[in-house]
Amino acid sequence: MVEKGLKKIGDMQFLDTLHVKADTYLGVHQPSFSTLFRFSQGELRVGFYSRTCPQAESIVSSVVREATLSNPRTPALLLRMQFHDCMVEGCDGSILIDNGNAGERMATGNQGLGGFDVIDKAKAMLERVCKGVVSCSDIVALAARDAVFLRNGPFYQVPTGRRDGRVSDISHAANIPEAGDSIQLLKSKFRQKGLSDRDLVLLSAAHTIGTTACFFIETRLYNFTRGGGSDPAIDPDFLPKLKAKCPFRGDINVRLPLDPVTEETFDVQILRNIRDGLAVIESDARLYDDRATKRVVDSYIGQRGSSAFGQDFAEAMVKMGNIGVKTGSQGEIRRICTAVNGVPL
Repeated sequence: MVEKGLKKIGDMQFLDTLHVKADTYLGVHQPSFSTLFRFSQGELRVGFYSRTCPQAESIVSSVVREATLSNPRTPALLLRMQFHDCMVEGCDGSILIDNGNAGERMATGNQGLGGFDVIDKAKAMLERVCKGVVSCSDIVALAARDAVFLRNGPFYQVPTGRRDGRVSDISHAANIPEAGDSIQLLKSKFRQKGLSDRDLVLLSAAHTIGTTACFFIETRLYNFTRGGGSDPAIDPDFLPKLKAKCPFRGDINVRLPLDPVTEETFDVQILRNIRDGLAVIESDARLYDDRATKRVVDSYIGQRGSSAFGQDFAEAMVKMGNIGVKTGSQGEIRRICTAVNGVPL
């Protein structure tokens, strides 16, 4: 049985599809958008492992696909993981380090992260084939790309060559974008990472797949205004549905789709939801409060904009994937993604 939104192709055909697309980007054909390479700085490059570990990308792809068949939430988890990794110490795999209560995984904004077992499995397989070659941070980036593709999103080429960081500190995650941030704060946090207002909208649109917990929308439903009112941006017909899923003083761990219309398919529907008052979390809704981000949202809702959405999203992911990367002699190639080399488990 094939999950809804998953490419209806067999294992080998899926991997062949990825290989054909990779060949296209690596030179058999010209890339469909040059911006992918504009951000390939700091020694990152497409095909970094083509000689040292030519099976790297296909191994990651097969692990992600297998995990998705077992758990339909996997693509959303892997996509979210890369964002939360890059927005703290840069894209260095620090989110993977298990540092107990002191690690960045424990930050409030990182609650609900998952998919670590998928990265661990891919790393273990790669270590058997190419020991000490492929970084955990590159696995995170490749897995996010494959996750998008498996939910009918664009396939895009990922520049690789990142090295892994050695630090995971909860205090370093204090400035990660959160669901309750104002639009001004969101824009500020993204600009600090070199990301534009358009990037903010596109990367927020990753919420086209996945779920959130009632914990993240409690305030929006029951304490948004003085006297316990709800966020007036929520569509009046949608509000009781949200409250039914997340009743007052109910179970804050109950999960609900971020895109209640096409929850398992990567598409532009999330931006239509934002326009129509159907955004589930506050940070998505706030994109329609600001003139600049509202203009970006609206630009993708029409037919012409909708066709450009996938390509622009891919560009934003590649751009984000270059934040604070460690290359050359910086960092390390972790043997186990959850632990810094030389530190006892």
